[in-house]
Amino acid sequence: MYRYKLTIQYDGTEYHGWQVQKNHTTIQDEIEKSLNVFLSKKVPLVGAGRTDSGVHALGQVAHFDLDQKKEPRVIVDALNARLNNDIQIKDCVLVDKTFHARFSAKKRFYLYRLRTDTFLLDRSFTFQVKKVDFNLLKSSAELIKGTHDFTSFSKHNDKIDNRYCTIYESAWKEDNSLLNYRICGNRFLHHMVRYLVGTMVEIAKKRYSTDDFEKLLKNPQENVHIYKAPSRGLILEKVEYED
Repeated sequence: MYRYKLTIQYDGTEYHGWQVQKNHTTIQDEIEKSLNVFLSKKVPLVGAGRTDSGVHALGQVAHFDLDQKKEPRVIVDALNARLNNDIQIKDCVLVDKTFHARFSAKKRFYLYRLRTDTFLLDRSFTFQVKKVDFNLLKSSAELIKGTHDFTSFSKHNDKIDNRYCTIYESAWKEDNSLLNYRICGNRFLHHMVRYLVGTMVEIAKKRYSTDDFEKLLKNPQENVHIYKAPSRGLILEKVEYED
């Protein structure tokens, strides 16, 4: 058995997220269809994580297994020839059978983009907001670093017992009218980055208290009143694995 690792980028605007869903078009489903046509058989694809509906990726990772060896470049070209223009396979490599796209991942990096002007041409990739206090964005992002129970900032799921995540990087950077937020962690819960960004934006608009934000990080609660940023500004930048 041969295991292949794919690195994938996509514009998630027209898709209902990564994971296959009945009666919806998803990224995983489109790639699996291309694999099935290319290989003339059904081949399941395992992703590093589930991006939400409308979320984009520059470095999503997935793996699949074949019983016959194929040239990685041939796989890339064959898949890209069959995929829509908003999904692209960037790379394909043969990996050890112990590699797992999800469970072998050590760090995941996300980017969220805000725009504070009225420029329209990237509106599918940014969250347009009115004037915000950038210093409040920066200070609230610092509070997220470290290991926390992110129950307050995730969609409720009875199947998940452990909601602790370790955040290695959490920072805002200003580039004229673009405000870019980068966050890196060992794992992320459902809607977690969007809840964090949405709440930080409300803090920066002075509609929500930094103290209340910090309390929810230190004393997690179910079903609290927080804010969720739209999916269009979120990008999965890359997934890191041990060498």
